[in-house]
Amino acid sequence: MVDVAVFIGSISDKEKMMPCVEILKKLGISFEFHVTSAHRTPERTKEMVKDLEKRGCKVFICGAGLAAHLAGAVAAMTIRPVIGVPICASPLGGMDALLSTVQMPPGYPVATVALDKVGAKNAGYLAAQILAISNPVLQDKLNSLREDMRKQVQESDKNLQ
Repeated sequence: MVDVAVFIGSISDKEKMMPCVEILKKLGISFEFHVTSAHRTPERTKEMVKDLEKRGCKVFICGAGLAAHLAGAVAAMTIRPVIGVPICASPLGGMDALLSTVQMPPGYPVATVALDKVGAKNAGYLAAQILAISNPVLQDKLNSLREDMRKQVQESDKNLQ
């Protein structure tokens, strides 16, 4: 069984999506990471979504740049939550990917996070929060991580004095 599928539209997006993978690993969430394209391999993408659903996948995370249709294409194939990570890959500074990811028609939502590595990290956290609704162990892990973050801020403040 796999809880989360992470898709990227191109191998060139891998580095920017690695923070997502790191968060999923840190939290012990089962996942698969694949390169698949909404445009170049649409049938493969559809087959992967259906196969992953059969194997229990609960959340899809899609990182893509330029037209960034991957998250929307996946959202059209499943009713499972889809999180889109816009990737900056053009002279438009990622605005093209951001707007393509966030502007979905009613009934086909994509939860859109920030661009690039920050967005990838938040996509991992958001997937964990979705899974934690029915997983008390994961809830405890997330609460512990947040407590660590609070402590880091407090320590940083002490260092300024």
